[in-house]
Amino acid sequence: MLPDRVFSTFQTASQGLALQREKISTASRNIANAQTTSSPVSKEVYKPQSVQSTQPTGTSFKKVLVDSLSSLKTTHPNHISTAGSGALGSKNTGFNNLGPQFEVIEQENFRFEYDPNHPDADENGMVKYPDVDLIREMTQLVSANRLYEANLSSIEAEKEIIKRALEI
Repeated sequence: MLPDRVFSTFQTASQGLALQREKISTASRNIANAQTTSSPVSKEVYKPQSVQSTQPTGTSFKKVLVDSLSSLKTTHPNHISTAGSGALGSKNTGFNNLGPQFEVIEQENFRFEYDPNHPDADENGMVKYPDVDLIREMTQLVSANRLYEANLSSIEAEKEIIKRALEI
């Protein structure tokens, strides 16, 4: 369907925006909890989190391409058919799955520091902290922020293209 083709850029970019937004959120949580011990409510130490993303499979792209091309059936070698699915196509080509997929994973990474006066110290005087690498987390924040801006730029460019096409 033509609207699916027109808006596929927006759908793909929005999935990229969601991924980068989650990376920023996860890095912020990790930084905020880097020096925390067990909470008074749960008595558990914060588990550092990471975002694991997967790219769309090649079969997804291949399926979209084949579905898109198959909607352009010809009745004569020199003509494009407008009957049935038509040149514009009416199939649902599944453009929604072209962007990255992701999930947040908790890690069992902890570090121990000797501080016998700390209220959360164990019988050996060791305090359990989440093992958060602040440099890595800050790098994640900067990188995710730049990629978020890049996705926004692609959306703005597509909006401008559509706007100019409608002026013709």
